[in-house]
Amino acid sequence: MTSPDQLVPGAPPPSPIDLIVAGPESAPAVRSTYVRIWAPLTARGRMEWSDDEWLAELSHPDARSWFAQVSGEIAGFVELSRGRNGDVGIVVFGLVPEYQGKGFGAALLTATTQLAWTLGDPTRRVWLQTSSEDHPHALPNYEHRGFQPFSTE
Repeated sequence: MTSPDQLVPGAPPPSPIDLIVAGPESAPAVRSTYVRIWAPLTARGRMEWSDDEWLAELSHPDARSWFAQVSGEIAGFVELSRGRNGDVGIVVFGLVPEYQGKGFGAALLTATTQLAWTLGDPTRRVWLQTSSEDHPHALPNYEHRGFQPFSTE
């Protein structure tokens, strides 16, 4: 996505989603949430990371992370990464199984993308990666929000 005008907002979620900053002190909760999201999928990603590896990631000056909460419960996790030349990547995006397929994904991706557009100096492009091992709703959600394929491997 090369302009915030390309974002096609998703429908409002069935309940409000709050984004809560996940700093280095949140490493154990982030690890646990990440495992909850990706354990049912074949994607492995950071499944084996230790609390110390998460602590290092959450301490990186270009990484920003948030828990998605619904009614005080953790519903998901997102991580953004500022890159060179104004690029901001959505490097982690996911909902825990209890919130998947219930109308939260589009709203969370909308909020995450809006955040991404505020992180650069200025933001020139917002990107994300997906895989055939991700949740089956992932790619359609990305495309419906206005993301365009850049490359396919």
